[in-house]
Amino acid sequence: MADYYYTIESSQRAELKIEKSRFIANVCYAPSPEIAKEELDKIKVEFYDARHNCFAYRIGPKGMIFRAADDGEPNGTGGKPILFAIKKYELSDIIVIVTRYFGGKKLGKGGLARAYGDTAVEALKLCTPKKIDITRRVKVFCTYEEINVIKRLLEEYAVGYDEIYTDSIDITARIPSSMVGEFVSVVDIKTNAKAGTRILDLN
Repeated sequence: MADYYYTIESSQRAELKIEKSRFIANVCYAPSPEIAKEELDKIKVEFYDARHNCFAYRIGPKGMIFRAADDGEPNGTGGKPILFAIKKYELSDIIVIVTRYFGGKKLGKGGLARAYGDTAVEALKLCTPKKIDITRRVKVFCTYEEINVIKRLLEEYAVGYDEIYTDSIDITARIPSSMVGEFVSVVDIKTNAKAGTRILDLN
């Protein structure tokens, strides 16, 4: 598994008119189910007079937290095609809500599914992907004698780090998850065990 995944830089909106019905898709950043619900509630308030607000969200590095809802549309015609669109773009930590204003003409189950999916895609096309690194925090303890070696290793392995300088040096490094074991081992080897490490995030 890669040590990163993608979400979105900012919210986006797109609209399609299909057989006199209006379909409005909103893509919002949602790193948790609670935030996804907050975004959904905002859209429901904004489009209070709409007949349907179908949605899907996908959350986490593997997208293992997900939900799709049809909000009164025939089963599988709203939430599922929206979720398929999110997966197509390989995004996570987002919710896509597609609001429908009924135009008086029924689209049938196939037409509805295409309409919801196509509108979601139009909004997702507007999104700029944002990379999220999957890291674990590792504490590094060293003296001023080892700092140059440690700095070179941090440049090679770390996504980022924070430093505290006193009589000794205390560094909290953010290391890609798959490289934590290697980093700890290399610190030990390169400093002849003079520097210490402690993994703060076990999993």
